[in-house]
Amino acid sequence: MAFLVDRFYYTRVILGHALSWARAPAACLNFNCMLILLPVCRNLLSFLRGSIQCCSRTAARQLDRNITFHKLVAYMIAFHTAVHTIAHLFNFERFMNAQLEANTSSLTHVLSLIGNEGNESYLNPIRSNETSQTVVMFTTVAGLTGVVITLSLILIITSSMEVIRRSYFEVFWFTHHLFIVFFIGLVLHGVGRIVRCQTADSLNHHNPTKCYSKFEDWGSDSACPKPEFAGNPPMTWKWVVGPMFLYVCERLVRFYRSQQKVVITKVVMHPSKTLELQMKKKGFKMEVGQYIFLKCPSISHLEWHPFTLTSAPEEDHFSIHIRIVGDWTQALYSACGGDKNAVQDAWELPRVAVDGPFGTASEDVFRYEVVMLVGAGIGVTPFASILKSVWYKHVQQNANVFTKKIYFYWLCPETQAFEWFADLLQSLERQMTDKNMSDFLNYNIYLTRWKDKEAAHIRVQYEAEDDPITGLKQKTLYGKPNWDNEFSTIANSHPGCKVGVFLCGPTPLAKALAKQCHTQSQSGTEFIFNKENF
Repeated sequence: MAFLVDRFYYTRVILGHALSWARAPAACLNFNCMLILLPVCRNLLSFLRGSIQCCSRTAARQLDRNITFHKLVAYMIAFHTAVHTIAHLFNFERFMNAQLEANTSSLTHVLSLIGNEGNESYLNPIRSNETSQTVVMFTTVAGLTGVVITLSLILIITSSMEVIRRSYFEVFWFTHHLFIVFFIGLVLHGVGRIVRCQTADSLNHHNPTKCYSKFEDWGSDSACPKPEFAGNPPMTWKWVVGPMFLYVCERLVRFYRSQQKVVITKVVMHPSKTLELQMKKKGFKMEVGQYIFLKCPSISHLEWHPFTLTSAPEEDHFSIHIRIVGDWTQALYSACGGDKNAVQDAWELPRVAVDGPFGTASEDVFRYEVVMLVGAGIGVTPFASILKSVWYKHVQQNANVFTKKIYFYWLCPETQAFEWFADLLQSLERQMTDKNMSDFLNYNIYLTRWKDKEAAHIRVQYEAEDDPITGLKQKTLYGKPNWDNEFSTIANSHPGCKVGVFLCGPTPLAKALAKQCHTQSQSGTEFIFNKENF
């Protein structure tokens, strides 16, 4: 440690504390840039999740927070980049001041003059007093790559804001790929070796703690020859080469999958402007609640969009439901004939590529004895897969399932959204009644918004045997659930049990449920919160 301190002794004479403020964030940047790619290696995470969930359900659940972890690491990269950049601005200012000093008897100026004679190594990277910090910034490898890295990072982070990502997904998608430029600049940033220090061989002959006061006699005094300096070798590549290799392998796997043939076997246009695609792909195997990435080359050769699988593993196909909310989904809707009255021939359907499936928290649903499923709007899609699998396991296969009770909650803002999912619930309701298993599934459907005309119709039809909206025996509820009462009821009904709470929905609802899980778990029943992340 003392050796390292002595090597930077003269560098600190010129730069002072700004040297530490530049080098410490640089070390943190190396560490965080090593981590940033790992959470987006989806195939690696799916493999790890499948490997460790047999040993530890808690450890597997941590992998479901990969996007949150990715964001936190990105914020730390932005913070340390800002500190590192500001510190180096001060460093360049002090290097320039040391070069411009008129007092040649000062140690900082003498250190800046070293290197002017032949065969001498220099300490101050600014070699002329006729230049400026701006010129140095754009004419050195470290300065130029630093500017490129910073601009790339600013564009990546600003385009990742929620409002941009949801309203202009293409902007987010394309800008995010500036990470390639970022990592190239990062690896090259240290090649210029702009931060220099005393060489190890020079330290053997020139002890800075003893010789710094004799700088006027350096060279003439044999005990204190002129110090020699060298730049630090680039270290960043050692930190990021491993994750970069893993990410390249990840992209190669995705490319291979994208070339595999996918056949669209059925297209269903639901009235709620939801498009259902049923597909087949050789060797495709899935578990409940998993998701895929879908690409349609006729729309874009680069864009991949995540969709939860709504089919069950027991079915001979896999399906997704797509809500038409943006340019890409609208283009897919049109390509599949959604805006045409005539039936579209199979050969006219667009070619699609599928990457996945990838694991999610919902994979663990059958590892809990009691389960709460909470979906909001189109967020019900992962639970369609789960409920279909329940139907196959209990009704068709008579399989022994560890899960003994499912509480299903669906919050929806409009009546049209119930249409595509109500058929599944009606089938489940009918089959469970025939099997004397009506207590197995407890479902609660909430309509959170409604129009006056709908309210009048509902009021008239409310006394009917079946619900006027869903056609189910269970009546639709209006407003939002009282989660305090719901959790308390479940806790009292299942004392001492571990209840898996699974959500696919917005962040405010996630915070409310996570808080309930923490509060209600203190009463004996343990609620374990799981949220879908894409």
